[in-house]
Order: sequence, then C-alpha cells, then structure tokens
Amino acid sequence: MTVEVWAPRPARVVLRRPRHADAAMDRGADGWWRADIELEPGDEYGFVLDDDERALPDPRSRRQPRGVHEASAAFDVGAHQWADGAWTGRQLAGGVLYELHVGTFTPGGTLDSAIDRLDHLVDLGIDLVELLPVNAFNGTHNWGYDGVLWYAVHEAYGGPAAYQRFVDACHARGLAVIQDVVHNHLGPSGNYLPRFGPYLRAAERNTWGESVNLDEPEVRRYLVENAMMWLRDFHVDGLRLDAVHALRDTSERHILRELAEHADALSAHLGRPLSLIAESDLNDPTLVMPREVGGYGLTAQWSDDHHHAMHVALTGETTGYYADFAPLDALAKTTSGGFFHDGTFSSFRGREHGRPIDPAVPTWRLVTFTQDHDQVGNRAAGDRISQTLSESRLAVAAVLNLTSPFTPMLFMGEEWGASTPWQFFTSHPEPELGRATAEGRIAEFARMGWDRSIVPDPQDPETFRRSKLDWDEPAQADGPHARLLDLHRRLLAVRRARPELTDPAFAHTTAWADDAAKRFRMERGDPEASERVVVLANLGLVPWEARFDGPARVLLTTGPATTEIVPADGMLVVPGESAAIVAVRRIAPSAAARMVDA
Repeated sequence: MTVEVWAPRPARVVLRRPRHADAAMDRGADGWWRADIELEPGDEYGFVLDDDERALPDPRSRRQPRGVHEASAAFDVGAHQWADGAWTGRQLAGGVLYELHVGTFTPGGTLDSAIDRLDHLVDLGIDLVELLPVNAFNGTHNWGYDGVLWYAVHEAYGGPAAYQRFVDACHARGLAVIQDVVHNHLGPSGNYLPRFGPYLRAAERNTWGESVNLDEPEVRRYLVENAMMWLRDFHVDGLRLDAVHALRDTSERHILRELAEHADALSAHLGRPLSLIAESDLNDPTLVMPREVGGYGLTAQWSDDHHHAMHVALTGETTGYYADFAPLDALAKTTSGGFFHDGTFSSFRGREHGRPIDPAVPTWRLVTFTQDHDQVGNRAAGDRISQTLSESRLAVAAVLNLTSPFTPMLFMGEEWGASTPWQFFTSHPEPELGRATAEGRIAEFARMGWDRSIVPDPQDPETFRRSKLDWDEPAQADGPHARLLDLHRRLLAVRRARPELTDPAFAHTTAWADDAAKRFRMERGDPEASERVVVLANLGLVPWEARFDGPARVLLTTGPATTEIVPADGMLVVPGESAAIVAVRRIAPSAAARMVDA
C-alpha cells in the first residue's frame, strides 16, 4: 500500500514507525507526499516535518490509541463483519430524534455500554439516534466540540471498532444513526493541521478560533471526504452539521451544496436515505430549498426559534435572546411558520434577522426540541427544565414538542424528567488551558448577570460525573419519572398512529394563542379531511372550557379526569397546567345545515 499525506508547507516529510528506520517520502507536484510502505492494522506511525524531531499524527488518522499528541495507528475499516445487510435506512420525514452524549449516556461512558441501553430507545419509540461528536480530542472527557482529528473516533469511547459495533447494533434494532460533525473549527489542543498545510485562515476567526480555509481545494476535499467516511465506511445514516453559519464560503458552489450533492450521490449508490441536518443561526431557508431553485439541498435544519418560543411559554424566562419570545403568540407563529425571526427585528442581535420559509417546504425539514445539549449545557449551572418545572408542566412540554409539525428531538434523559444536570465539562491536560477555560466560563456568565458561585468548574472531574444519567430513575416502578416516561411512550404511540401528526404541509397546521389566559391551541391535518387532530395546552392555572365544531374524542390527556365530550356540541375541560390531544370529526355542510334547521 502507499502511505500518503497532504503537506504543501514542509520541504521534507519522513514517515516514522516504531522499530523501523525512518522512511523519506516523495513529494508530488500536488503537495501530496507518498511512500510505498505496508502498514498492518495496529501499526503506529507518524510524520516528521522538516527538521523537527517529533512525529506528528496523520491528519486523516482513523485511530489515536494514546491520544491526539501521539502516534496514529493503522485501522482496517473493512475488517468489521457488518450484520446490517438488510438495513434499508430510515428517512428523516416522520421520525423522532434522540440526542445523546456517549460519555454521559451510561455510567461506563463507552459506545459498547451505550448498546446496552438501545432497547430503552426502541421501547420509547425513537427512530434516529443522534450522537454528539465522537472525533478525537485531547483529554479523557469533553462535549466533543474540541475535536482535532476529524477521521478518528475518540479512544476512550472505544475507538473506531466500537463505533462500528454501535452502528450495527442500532440498525439491528431499527434505529438510524445521525452523527454530529464539527467542520467549522478545530479544538485548542492537538491541532497540528497548520503545520502540514493551509487548513485555516489565520486572518479570519469565528466564535471558536481561526476559520477553516474553504478557499483551498484540498481542505474542501478533506472536509467532504470526512463526511462521506461516516456515511460510507461506518454505515451512518446522516450527519448533523455543527454551526454551519461559521463555514465562511464565497465560492460559486457553497460547501454545503457540495456536501449535499455528494451525499445524494452516495445515497443513490447505497440504496438508502442519507440525511444532512444543519445547525444554523441564520434562519435562512436556502439551506433546505432544492438545488433546482438555488437552495443547497440539505435535508433539514434546526429551528432554535421554536425552542425559544416553547421555553419561554413553559418557564417564563425572558432574558437575553428569549426576550422577543415573551408573548405566547410567538409559539403560535413558530408553530405555523417555522421561524419567529423571518425578517423581523431581533432585539438580541440589534438588527433585522432571518427570512420566511416558503410554505411549499415540508415542515419536517425543521428539527425542533424543548431541550438539547446547548440549551441545557450552556446554562450557568447546566440545569434541565426538569430541575425547575413541575411534573405537570413537563408533561405539557412533552406534548408541545412531540405533536409539533416539525421533526422532534429529545435530549437524553428528558423522557423521564432526569434530575441530573448536564454541565459544561472539559479535561484539558494542560494546566494553563484548563485554567483559561474555567476562568473564561465564569467571566462569560458574570457578564450575563449570573451568580458566579453556581458556575461549575469545567475541569473538575465531578462536573463530568454529575452530568451522567442516573438509570435508576427510569427503572422506578412509580413516581414522577415513571409517569413522565409512560407519557412519552404514549405520546410517541399517538404520533405514529395519527397521520395528522406527521402531515408535512405548513397549510395543514394552524395555531392560536391567548397570552392573557396562557392557552395554546394547534390544529393538525387537512381541513377538508373527515377528521383532524387538535392539541390544547393550558399553561395557566384556570381550567379551560374548550369547544369543538364537531364530534370529538380524547386521544391523550396529561391532567386529571375530564368531562365527557358531547358528540353534537363537544366541550372539554382542560385543567390548569395540562394538555390534551383530541380527534375532531368534520361535520359535512349538509349535516351542519340540518343541525341549524333543527
């Protein structure tokens, strides 16, 4: 085989292997260095650049057994005997996502230990498992967004072989896998890419550091081939693309369009759907519009606006970026239109923001949630809404999330109202970096008015341990955790049973809110159909006497017993801090006329 590395910057590159003599590599005109060397699986190797005595890891390393500062190890991606030959994939449309962090999902914190909990997700009714980033980073534990070697699976999680076992186990249970990938920046420790070539733009920075140099064709190739690696070699069903607004690209063919084109081609070849989901702060529907009309053709994008509207409705918090979402009408707008800021003034940004979504876009192209890793972990104390809201209000949150017209996502543990926080944690081995991270975190929240005493030290191992799920909670036979878990199961069963709840037409969802009474009503389904689904959420304390224009039956309630619905002139009492899902039959015009005549 030929060992290759793209390194246009050094004048000399040597391949170094333990117990072997250094081998000089030959430089091609394209900046690629090559050496005809046979590497067996597990063989360690690295590259010595110019006169440096230290060997650096392979930028395309598949495995880093001793960390990101040490030698790479050859890995045979084709050695795994896949058992998913019958797997035909799962489309995002109609599905439910479950976001998890490998290190805190189970006490063991590995991909193999996560396999032991997959049956829980199947029983819950989940369709797609979304993993937070697993690529190699420095230290033992981290959220994953400090990765520096995009092609390697973090060794503490079990490395690439464990990753293949995990995907195989998911597919055996009918679960698709979405992998969160970070292509917009690199972490602060172990990033040697600039030593090899112009991977970054030194003069241009984003929120996390120097921008990725998308003007360089080989860097674009590095990014695209990494994305295809997960989909092709690891049988992943889709990617969540982190913070795509930080991908600065002025080329005629935007990198997101390029990714979508490659994913669609690979999907056609493999014969199964492949999804690309963008996290974007832009509120720009261009990301999910078809390429034929100038869009990028991505499968879906997150809608933080809908999260913000639900969060404010449930918690009453209106600080920072939540301020614009204070009226309950904000939830009605995001429910019926997707974005709140669709060209409107954003007080947090101090300018007009966003663009409206074309009603022809299917609603499932927006991924929404009441909690996720950012909205929990980036709070000062990393507290979940379960740590402040009542059980009844958490039940309403579940109904709002899982009956929305969008693709809903749950954050691990949300389904049982986990009492454990999910905090910001790091394990930087460099004392100065660890200290700077901790001090920066405290200063950031101090500027926002938070009490610095509640901000945990991200470098303290206890911060990481506190963030692990407590699986004794969902195992309880009764109590609030059991009731919330049962509610989520029933909600997802109703969602699967009722086609109105996966109807993708914006025109088939209407929403109304009474801010004074704190009442929200959503109707799902074709208004000309014989039956539609009505979702009622009473966020106030006064009971709500809700009426319907036809015979109705209750599909699910979160509160105490309700009055029986009268078929001819239905009325349902929705107690305070509760929600109900109701199927309402449409009265034909002739029947309505007869009722009036009578």
